This record gives sequence, structure tokens and C-alpha cells, in this order.
Amino acid sequence: MGIGGGDEVGNETQNVLIDEVQRQLEGIDDAIYKKVIVSGEMVSILYLSSLVDHLRFHETVIIPLFNGHEDLTQVWEEARPANLHTFLTLITAGYTILFFHERNHYLKVNTYSPPTGAIEESDTESTIAGPRNSFTEAMQTNISLIKRRIHNSGLKSDEYRIGSETNTKATVLYMEHLVNKNNLEKIVQRLHSIRTTGINDINELSQLMEESQFSPFPQFHNTERPDSVVTSLLDGRIIILLDNSQTALICPSSFFEFFTSPEDQYSRWPTATLLRCIRFFGFFLTIMLTPFYISALSHHPEMLPFEVLINLQESRSRVPFPPVIEVLFMEIVIEVLREAGSRMPTKIGQTIGIVGGIVIGTAAVEAGLVSNTLIVLVAISALLSFLPPSFVMSNTSRIIRYIFILSAGLFGLYGQMIAFAWLIYHLISLKSIGTPYMAPVIPRKWTDLLDGIFRAPLTLSQHRKGISGEVENRTLPTDGEE
Repeated sequence: MGIGGGDEVGNETQNVLIDEVQRQLEGIDDAIYKKVIVSGEMVSILYLSSLVDHLRFHETVIIPLFNGHEDLTQVWEEARPANLHTFLTLITAGYTILFFHERNHYLKVNTYSPPTGAIEESDTESTIAGPRNSFTEAMQTNISLIKRRIHNSGLKSDEYRIGSETNTKATVLYMEHLVNKNNLEKIVQRLHSIRTTGINDINELSQLMEESQFSPFPQFHNTERPDSVVTSLLDGRIIILLDNSQTALICPSSFFEFFTSPEDQYSRWPTATLLRCIRFFGFFLTIMLTPFYISALSHHPEMLPFEVLINLQESRSRVPFPPVIEVLFMEIVIEVLREAGSRMPTKIGQTIGIVGGIVIGTAAVEAGLVSNTLIVLVAISALLSFLPPSFVMSNTSRIIRYIFILSAGLFGLYGQMIAFAWLIYHLISLKSIGTPYMAPVIPRKWTDLLDGIFRAPLTLSQHRKGISGEVENRTLPTDGEE
């Protein structure tokens, strides 16, 4: 379809109609489709604004087009795609496509120039292996970071406005041929049902969309890493981005996903499995460790070996408080140190955390307020609470621990088991966009276990997770198909 040479192109390329291309790009918020008149001829222009710098677009497309260059094929390349799918791939890869209607001629221009300023490594999800870049507070930059990795017209984006006063822009991204339509409808309904004057961050949006508002557990997973978002999109999940927010929301989410790190995907499977198990069992250990200390000393001393019991009683010989008050005192001190350190400059905060913990712990033992054994248990429990890669889940473990402490203080080990039964029941009853929160364990899907708590070799774990749900439209046209 070169200028004056339409017969040189095969019939398959001639069947790539501009109206079909436009139809395929429907639902992509940043897809630009324009018709202009150049020297009396209609020209259609298609590109994705999130992948194209406007200054470069003007220099490489608009100026040569309207300056009437004699042979545009010397400036741009002819587009000779094998089929519609590869034609759309050019657009999603950052090319601008021009269609000259009278000559039935396609040209392509490489205008790929996404914004790259202020893209830095994530502080909350830093890894040793894998990509280092993270999202920014600019919506277009975040969309660009995702589309750099997915060159597929099936990646759709819908724009919504939230907040009667702020009109904050939210973008919903999904793979059209992989997403569960019911989940997508629920997301859209919840976005439309939000009634608020304004919203500042994606974490506020997640709280407004949750089904169980009073649950201490987060029902949506959030991330600052584009590679994590891409992995979720390819699994059929739905991503929500909010303008002026550095975090993306993944819907639906599972309880077990809060214990997986992006680095697990890039590590060898034995290492990733070991670390996941440590994080998962560390969560339950941090909520059980100090309550068990209370139960053993207050209600069930016969559970401990005689030598251990003697050592514990000696360390508590000067403590005038019962174990439950002793534990609550130290837990509150740790929370105060943690909160004070997080509100100060980094270097000062680290110093306060280390020095404050040593000084206060030593002084408390010497003053007879707490036992030295409890100092060790509280320190271990505090370290375990930081194991989950998700900071939100770390905060949840801190809240749940107080429920177990009070239950152990009232009823001992029986109280702990009652609290544990409540915890399991609550997790089972939770849902994320109508999807069981404890998937894949309940309901069970065996293939999900290959990439759950245990991370099997990648050749065995390349399955879409059950939490993504059934898919109505599974395939897009591939090479060699219309």
C-alpha cells in the first residue's frame, strides 16, 4: 500500500479496515482517533497518548504531514501488518498509525516517548532481584509504566470521577479477554455508588469499596510496583489507579497474597517457598507468642517443663503486676516507640527506635516492672510483625494480637483457642468483590496451591488463579488469524 503502489501489499493487509481498528480500541481511555484533511485527502490518525510525548508527536507527525512532504515514505515507514492483531500491537507499542483514505495506504511512525521523570525505586516494596521502578503520583506515568510491559489491545482502561467536589480521576484497567465480567460489573457499581466530597489516596478508595467495613483485615491488595500490576492483569484481575496516588489497587485479593513478595517471582522456587512459609507462619506466631506467655503463667503453669517454669518465676520475682498487665505495658511501649520513630526524620527515627528500646527495656527490668524473658518475647513478636510484605497486614497483626492477649488473660489457653476459632471463622466469611478471601484453600483449587504459600517451579505454576473467576471471552486474535 505504498503511495502509488497499492498492488504491492497482500490481500490480508488490505482487509485491515480503519473502522475495525477503531472498534478494537474502544474502551481504552487514552486511545486518540482523529480525522484531518491534508491536501484535500482524508487522513485518520491513531495513537495512545500515554505512550507519546506531545512535543515529539508534533515534530515527527504533524509538521511533516501538513508541510506537504513529497514522499512521506521517506519520512515514515509503511505499515504492512500480517493481520489485525499485529496492527493493533503497533499502536499499543507506542506507534502512531496514519491511514490515507483515498489511497487505502497505511504509514507508521515510531512516536514511543512515555514520560519517565521522577520514577524511583519503591521504599515499601524494595527487592534485590527484579525491576526497581515504582509508580508515581501522575496517572499517565503509571499507565505508561504498565503499557510498556503489555503490548496488547486487549488491555482496556475506563475512566471514572470520584468526589462531588474534587472530581478525582480513577482509571480501571483490565484485560478484556481474561477478566471476569461479573467482577468488573461489581467494581463499576461500587465506584458509582461512592458518595463523598473528595478523595486523596487509593487507600481511602479501598475502604469505601470494602464489603466488611469493620474487619481489621484489608480486602484489597495494593502495590507500588508495575511488575506486580502486570502479573495481576495477566491473571485476570482488575486494577484501579487514582490520580495523585502512588499506589495501585488489585481486585479481587486473597489473604495468602499478602504474604507473597514481588521478589518471589524472580527467586529460585525453594528460596521463595521457604520465605513465604516464614512470613505466613510468622504472622500467626506474632499473635500467639506473648498471649501464650500469659496463659502459661496465669492459668496453665503445668504445661511448662519444671526448669523453664522456675526460670520464669525467678525473672518475675520482682514484678508486682499479673502477666497480662506486664505484657500490655510492654506492647504499648513498643507501639509508642514505633510510632515516634515513624514520625521523625529517618536517621533520628532509627536512633530513637534502637536506643529507646535498649534503654527502656533495661530500665524496666531493673525497676522490676517487667521480666527479662518478656522483653525477649516482645522483641521477637515485634520483629515477626514486620515479616508480611504488605504494611497493611503488618498493622492488622498488631491489632489482632491485643484480642489474643485479652482472651489469654481472661481464660488462658482456652481463651486463645476461642480467639483463634473466631479468627478462622472471620477469615472464611470475608469476601473480596464477592470472591472468598481464603481462596485457594476455601474453596480449594489445586492448581492455585502451586503458587500460594508454596511456590512451585514456574513451569508448573503458570495457571490463572481461581480467585480470578471464570472468563467469558478467553482469546484475542493471534498471528495468522483474522
